[in-house]
Amino acid sequence: MIGNLRRVSLTLFVILLALGFFASREDPEVTVYSDPSRFDGFTMGTTYSVQFAAKVPPDVAVALEKDTARLLGKLDKEIFSTYVRSSEISRLSQSSLDAPVQISTEMAEVLQEALKVAAETDGAFDVTIAPLVNLWGFGPQRNNADGAAPSQSSLREALDRVDYRALVLDMSALTLARTSDVEIDLSAIAKGYAVDRVAELLEAYEIHDFFVEVGGELRISGHKDESKRGWVPAIEAPLSGLSQIYEIFLSRGDSIAVAGSGDYRNYFEVDGVRYSHEIDPRSGRPVENTLAAVTVIDESAMRADALATAYMIMGVEAAKQTADAVGQAAYFIVRSGLGASGEPRFEAQHTEAFARYLVR
Repeated sequence: MIGNLRRVSLTLFVILLALGFFASREDPEVTVYSDPSRFDGFTMGTTYSVQFAAKVPPDVAVALEKDTARLLGKLDKEIFSTYVRSSEISRLSQSSLDAPVQISTEMAEVLQEALKVAAETDGAFDVTIAPLVNLWGFGPQRNNADGAAPSQSSLREALDRVDYRALVLDMSALTLARTSDVEIDLSAIAKGYAVDRVAELLEAYEIHDFFVEVGGELRISGHKDESKRGWVPAIEAPLSGLSQIYEIFLSRGDSIAVAGSGDYRNYFEVDGVRYSHEIDPRSGRPVENTLAAVTVIDESAMRADALATAYMIMGVEAAKQTADAVGQAAYFIVRSGLGASGEPRFEAQHTEAFARYLVR
């Protein structure tokens, strides 16, 4: 019997302070600003935005905007989208077993990092998680349309098809072979890769002071204006239905990538039990630890994206120990019960490497 079913599906995002975006919405796909140094649009089922502190001729700004839209469109619809049946990732998941398939450079680069993070986190990050994502109703094939939690038998069946070690990647030949019937889902790493590629595009245009965001994953470089002020990102409080700043930090003029993950904006509830989209590929079930949100800083948005997901799965103790051991900058927001009025309470922890970015 199902009661009080609630589903929330909002994009996890990191707020950027004092951007001052004022837009015209005449075109539903691209936002046109009076300032040519900023633009945004839609990709990968979410939004993207680009801002740069450089004076460029109007025709160059227009060319950059078009090149960005073209790049993101290719990465989404042609390569990484599991919602497009003709995309590269969809075709890979239907390929014959034990038969190496030619793949694009983009696919190879993402899979290489994904398999690396999977090994480093003992499978807490696993891009073959697609059967579980669909089983719990968070993917393109929603197998729980009635909102019920899956049965033990269906859970075991899905788990049998989850194992990143069944992917055999050959970077020199640019091929991928599946040794068992696994299905690939790169949604926890592809947005980060897209951010990195847009940052590379800006660098190719000789623009070095910029802010790039795709679905909450960021690349920040240099300064936001001629006064040499750094970008000031903020971490969102893990409250569903609300947007409040929990912590701000400083880029300090560095070139950094920032990615976040949390369990509070994409979930469903059945009889008061919350089931998060953060699914542990080892148990097959949504995570139930006290960790509410993670923010990771790295040189690569792709790597930060994958690590943020892995750390959510691992829980704060294991994640912090793993991150500290390799000097990874990570910030954790942990649930610590309820306040006197019933409001959720949180406490923050961070690795040593993250300390330099904090304001205090």
